[in-house]
Amino acid sequence: MMSVRALWIAMGLIALTVNGPEAAGQAVNAEQPVLMTADDLSFDEDLGTATARGNVEIVQGERILNADAVTYNQRDDIVTATGNVVLLEPTGEVLFAEFAELTSDMREGFLRGFRMLLNDDSRLAAVSAQRRGGIETELTRAVYSPCRDCLGFEDEPLWQIKARRVVHDAEAQEVVYRDATLEVLGVPIAYTPYLSHPTVERKSGILTPTFGASSLLGSSIQVPYFWAISDESDLTLDPILSTDQLPVVTGEYRKRFSDGENRTRVSFTRDDDRFRGHIDSETRFSIDELWRWGANIHLASDDTYLGRYGFRGGDTLTNRLYVEGFGSRSYAVAEALYFQGLRDGDIQAETPIVAPNLEYRYISPPGSFGGMTTLDANMRALTREEGASSQRISLTPGWQISHTDSLGSITSFRTSVQGDLYNVDDVNTSDGREDAVVGRIFPQAVVSWRYPWIRRSGPNSQLFEPIMALVVAPNGGNPERIPDEDSQSIAFDETNLFDANRFSGTDRVEGGQRVVYGIRTGVFGELGGASTLTVGQSFRFRKSSPYPLGTGLEDQLSDIVANLQITPNRFLNLLYKTRFDHDSLSARRTEISATVGPSALTADLNYVFFDRTSGFADREEVTASLKSKLTDQWSARMQTRRDLTTEGGTLSYGASLVYECDCMDFELVYGRTFTSDRDIPRVESLTFRVTFKSLGQIGSSVF
Repeated sequence: MMSVRALWIAMGLIALTVNGPEAAGQAVNAEQPVLMTADDLSFDEDLGTATARGNVEIVQGERILNADAVTYNQRDDIVTATGNVVLLEPTGEVLFAEFAELTSDMREGFLRGFRMLLNDDSRLAAVSAQRRGGIETELTRAVYSPCRDCLGFEDEPLWQIKARRVVHDAEAQEVVYRDATLEVLGVPIAYTPYLSHPTVERKSGILTPTFGASSLLGSSIQVPYFWAISDESDLTLDPILSTDQLPVVTGEYRKRFSDGENRTRVSFTRDDDRFRGHIDSETRFSIDELWRWGANIHLASDDTYLGRYGFRGGDTLTNRLYVEGFGSRSYAVAEALYFQGLRDGDIQAETPIVAPNLEYRYISPPGSFGGMTTLDANMRALTREEGASSQRISLTPGWQISHTDSLGSITSFRTSVQGDLYNVDDVNTSDGREDAVVGRIFPQAVVSWRYPWIRRSGPNSQLFEPIMALVVAPNGGNPERIPDEDSQSIAFDETNLFDANRFSGTDRVEGGQRVVYGIRTGVFGELGGASTLTVGQSFRFRKSSPYPLGTGLEDQLSDIVANLQITPNRFLNLLYKTRFDHDSLSARRTEISATVGPSALTADLNYVFFDRTSGFADREEVTASLKSKLTDQWSARMQTRRDLTTEGGTLSYGASLVYECDCMDFELVYGRTFTSDRDIPRVESLTFRVTFKSLGQIGSSVF
């Protein structure tokens, strides 16, 4: 093989011999030198041609040409390539051809038996192609498809576009078709005289529309427009036009900064002669390595707008402005909170505004004996238009230590003193509504002991761990002038069984003395399978309790909580959580979830039960689904949700059929709901969606 330098000298000699020094200078551009390698090189002085054969590679700037044979005509400044022609473009596209006739800079020319690999891994093929300026490539009788792994009959692409004329613009990163036909499985399904789509993910233009029909909107169409404002920002406008309702205008703006980002989505319409809409925005910026600030804004014009138009669910919208810092052993946050309730009966004037809420948490490194100092601090101001308002300062220093003895038992000790000062306005007490300044000092100590016994039996490891804890604190600790704003949610289970304070917040404390006991046992396999069981209960030394009825903690002896999880292999996952009445041992709260079977056929079951003494209204509900991975591309699913109480019945059911591959997604979904919420009606729907990847999404729905 001749060296690059030797071949370049030979090419230079050809040009010098044939046309003199001036012509040689034209062939050898100092800015874009031509480098070539080949197995064999010959030249014809009479014709002014040089021919390279065998593994030919020509490099000019960022362009690379490979072929079996290449001939360069110095007089016409034409490069002719034959046999396995491959041209690698600076933009990343790769061109293939049986024959190519190009200018010496390879920016202009003709190609026959043409194929092209685009940046997004899609492909173009044509009988012939014409290059212009190294930017545009015009194809005649062309075919386009992004399909590689998804094949139809006779190993043809699942879908493709055939067109009389196609222009690929590398600079605009766009493909434009004239007289185009879309074929699926070789069957023409759509024709258009003009079609275009980008070859990159971010490019301004109209996206594929979505068609639908519903009992709410009638016939509808969405024609989204994507505007790539810059490399850091974009805007998507997605109006919903329908026959039975006024237009719903939606839009999403995104912007990325060097130190943060913002995403904002808005919508609005007129319905029943009133304005309706929403805003959903999240912003976050880094201040330095430790601190950041942000804002989350979630607002709706009314309680049912989001559910009615399918934007998002939930019972409460939380708005938050915050600054937070993360130290190696500390966390601090300053925030303001505003809530919007969406449930029937929520009164906005009675919903609190929290501004400011300041929190600080710290845990020290272990000291000389292993002990660690802790500190929790909080300052909160809460106001309402109607109802109680309060300001709170809370400070809780603490200390904790843990020791493991020679037998393996672990003893831990924790102590803390919580100091709170409240200024309350219009708080409800037994003497009526009052304004007051009230404080409390609440010390607490916890001693816990656990002894993990571990035994190896064959491929399995077995664990048996008794756990006990003694909690000591003064009786009481909850003056009625202290309003309960953050401790109303109480869910007693194995996760908070051994907590010093089982209230969810700071406004309420658990006074008195109690002992907590339980066991944790399990079997763990070498291959990852495991089964664990946790059971426990607590006993108060005094009968009085700060907890309300139905929590399982209102009596001297608490309910029994248990958690059983069985996962012997990847085909079975069972979770059983329950709370037994301490007298009758009847279940007061039960949660069961199970996943059984391989991907070919998997069953999911979720069951929830609350009796009327559990602190909730009677509820017994089951959700079941059956899903199957039929093939590598096809999957199906059926599900139902039922209320098992006396007045209950089916709440919803549905089924879906999905096809997924590298170039196309297909989804057929049927669903029916039997519940309504104010102006959100019961719905029966049939939705059909097809996504032609790189072209966008075509969707339709019928209700």
